[in-house]
Amino acid sequence: QVQLVESGGGLVQPGGSLRLSCTASGFTFSTYGMSWHRQAPGKERELVATFTSARSTMYADSVKGRFTISRDNAKNTVYLQMNSLKPEDTAVYYCSVVLPPIWSRYWGQGTQVTVSP
Repeated sequence: QVQLVESGGGLVQPGGSLRLSCTASGFTFSTYGMSWHRQAPGKERELVATFTSARSTMYADSVKGRFTISRDNAKNTVYLQMNSLKPEDTAVYYCSVVLPPIWSRYWGQGTQVTVSP
């Protein structure tokens, strides 16, 4: 079955960097776009970045210029490189994929990112 497993979260100081990884299984990874989302306590989950199978990318305005989404199809892994981190980036970060036949979104378990002095 479909499985998405995030890793790489942790505690980092403002201005620091982290790289999140999401390793996928259960589907043909290279065929589908992958996304990163985040959810801070008491707030709605928001889309952070998307990398389509055609190698186009998009970013939320709040992270443009600081975050980079990439993927390694040979490793079935999508990454989120996060630089110049701010306290407001603190959230649980999730990766996701939308798959047929009914184009449901599948989620990983999430990884905590905390940006604090």
